[in-house]
Amino acid sequence: MLGEFTDKKAEERFFAVYDEILRKWPVPAVELDIETRFGPTRVRGCGPADGPPIVLLSGGMGTSLSWYPHIAELAVRHRVYAVDSLGEPGRSIQTAPIESAEDCADWLTEVVEGVLAETGHEKVYLAGVSRGGWLALNLATRSTARIAGVVAIEAAGFGVIGRSFIWWSLREIFRWFLPRWLLRLVASGDPDVRHTVRPLLFAALKYKQQLPEMHLFSDDELAAIDVPTRIVVGERSVIHDARAVAARLASLNPHIEVEVVPKTTHGLSLEKPDLVTARILEAAREPHVDVRE
Repeated sequence: MLGEFTDKKAEERFFAVYDEILRKWPVPAVELDIETRFGPTRVRGCGPADGPPIVLLSGGMGTSLSWYPHIAELAVRHRVYAVDSLGEPGRSIQTAPIESAEDCADWLTEVVEGVLAETGHEKVYLAGVSRGGWLALNLATRSTARIAGVVAIEAAGFGVIGRSFIWWSLREIFRWFLPRWLLRLVASGDPDVRHTVRPLLFAALKYKQQLPEMHLFSDDELAAIDVPTRIVVGERSVIHDARAVAARLASLNPHIEVEVVPKTTHGLSLEKPDLVTARILEAAREPHVDVRE
C-alpha cells in the first residue's frame, strides 16, 4: 500500500501551504528528483557545488521545509540536500510500498547515490531529526560505504513510543496556537518558526502514511556502526530515557558520541536550533575523512 492524501482537496491545500513556506527558504536552491525503486524522491540542493555534501532528513510529517531555519548557515561551505522523505507528505511520489527497515535503508541508499552522482563526492554526511535520525542510523547499522558520518537528533529507535509522546504532542500543539509574545515565555526557540510550520503540520494530517514501524536498535546493530556518529538527545525526552541511552552507548561503540542537552524535550531542534546547526557543522568539519573522489 502507498501513502496518499485522503482526497484531492486535502492534497491541494497541503501543497498551497508547502509553496507558501518554501518562499522562506533563505538561499538559492535547485529542486531534484532522484529516482529510486520506491519512487522519485525530491531533494532541495543548495550551497557551493564543491562543498562536502550533507543530506538532511526531517522528522515525521516535517518535510524538507522543516530545515529552513538551519539552511543558511549549513550551506555556507557545504552542499546541502534537504529530503522530502518518501512515504510521507511532500514532493516525493511513492510508487512502491516500503515494507521493512531494510526497504528504508535501500531507499536512502539510492537517495545518497543520487546525491553523490550530482556532487562527484564519494561520501555524504547524514543528519536527521526524530524519524529522520532513525532513518540515518538504520542505514548506518547496515552499511557505511557511502557515509562519512551521522548526526541523529532525538532519533527514534531507543525506546518504545507510547502515551507520553502523545500527551507531549498535544501540549506542543496547544502551545503553537499561543500568540508569539506568550510563546516566547513558555517555550524555547523562535516562535515565528512554530507559527510558520504550523499550517503545514495540520495540512499533513490529511495524509495516510503506509510505513513500517521504526524498530528499536539492538546492541549488535549499534556496535556495527563504523563511522563517527553523534547522537543528541533531550534530557526531558518522551521517546526514550536520555541518560539510559547515554549510559548504554558509552561502552558499546567508540564511534558513537552521545550528548544529553539539559532542559530540552523531543522538540530539541525547535528549542535549540543553533545547537543543532552547530553539531551538524562540527561533524561535517571533522578531518577524519576526505569525501572527494
